[in-house]
Amino acid sequence: MRRKLVVAAAALATALPIVTACGSGYTPRVINIYPPADGASFIDKVGQKCSAESDGAYQIVTTPLPKSADDQRLQLARRLAGNDHGLDLMGMDVVWTAEFADAGWMVPVPDDLAADVERDTLGGPLETATWKTDDDAEKRLYGIPTWTNTQLLWYRPDVLREYLNKNRPPTTWDEMLADTQAVLAKGGPSYIMVQGRQYEGLMVWFNSVLASAGGEIVDPDDPSKQTLNDTPAHREATLRALRTLKAVATAPGHDPSLTNSDESAARLGMESGNALYQVNWPFVFSSMRSNAAAGDVPFFPEMTEFGPMFADPDNPPADSDLAPVNRVVRTKFDFAPYPGVSPDMQTKTTLGGINIAVASTSQQQDLAFEAAACLTNRDAQRVYSIEGGTPPTIASIYDDPDFQDAYPMGDDIRDQLSDQTAALRPASPDYQAISTLVTATLSPVGAWDPETMVDELADQVQRAIDGEGLIP
Repeated sequence: MRRKLVVAAAALATALPIVTACGSGYTPRVINIYPPADGASFIDKVGQKCSAESDGAYQIVTTPLPKSADDQRLQLARRLAGNDHGLDLMGMDVVWTAEFADAGWMVPVPDDLAADVERDTLGGPLETATWKTDDDAEKRLYGIPTWTNTQLLWYRPDVLREYLNKNRPPTTWDEMLADTQAVLAKGGPSYIMVQGRQYEGLMVWFNSVLASAGGEIVDPDDPSKQTLNDTPAHREATLRALRTLKAVATAPGHDPSLTNSDESAARLGMESGNALYQVNWPFVFSSMRSNAAAGDVPFFPEMTEFGPMFADPDNPPADSDLAPVNRVVRTKFDFAPYPGVSPDMQTKTTLGGINIAVASTSQQQDLAFEAAACLTNRDAQRVYSIEGGTPPTIASIYDDPDFQDAYPMGDDIRDQLSDQTAALRPASPDYQAISTLVTATLSPVGAWDPETMVDELADQVQRAIDGEGLIP
């Protein structure tokens, strides 16, 4: 596997001679970090604080990667294949660990720092940063979890009360569908907002539903083997997941733009008043809060009294000031755990997030790890979660009273980040190809027969693993 990736890296360097323009030199004590565009401003804010507190030991310079995850991966690969010594720290999508580690592009976290990270970090996020290469005796930590993510069920409690006389949200997809049909019949909002476009969001949706149905895409102990139809039980789980996706995509009163919907479209569908339910990341809560306060959410005029509180983005409200605002938000926009497939099966939810890793091209790796430790510590993660809306990976933060005031969904999120409830996307050096072929095969969502789709999907995943067909 390593030989295949090294050859691929060499081919990439040959095909993209412009990588030399990335820069082959470095400046001593300048630690360059390349995080994703979404969140880069918060990395920069924390980086400036870490630099000031280092007493001149290092200066962290933040250069945002593109918005698209595919473009982020490609730019990092170009720099790594071009042996860019100016690349010290990388903001790594949680699905890249196996690929980059096998390629020799990441440096394992030193044992003493790894012990601290493993002691403080929640189980699901920690697992996304570990991998065993052919040269490792056992799994090792290759990145430091920086922020994590898990989707929740977001819903309109006022609509449930008005149309269905219900005070509790559903716990399964079937219950959600039944609710939307009942509300639709009475003239209320009936959309279930999901991420159905042909991109990584669709992979997240499918993976969560599949894991909740008792299935998985590849064997966690043997990533060279697909497990969508290899046993009758796995085939039944895949079939059940596909039937759920199709039911949501084709139900009467469904979102007509579902097959083109991403996270932002799902958020806007809810804020426009067309949706009863939405599955999405926690950022939608702060979005609803600030947009409703600005008067941009038609069904929520009560929030405009808080407009001045959010008018100046450079002076955000204190954590303690958010508690009363959040209580008002939850009267018309509330949250619940991610929906399951069956009441008697453990619901599992796909994790997102970013891990910071030290690039093998860095000429100052010890200093880079020192900077990375500061960028991922408790104070840093509070900035990312409170200001950036991304959940922390450090377990103790969830017990902080100020954090609980600003982040009322914290307990539900922490529950979904455990080893038992987190659904990891396939840990495989071939993940990018697997995801590309899965989302292409599932698109457009619902325009297929679940029975035949099981085997077609399994075939595509095995082709990706075997290096056949589409290579991203």
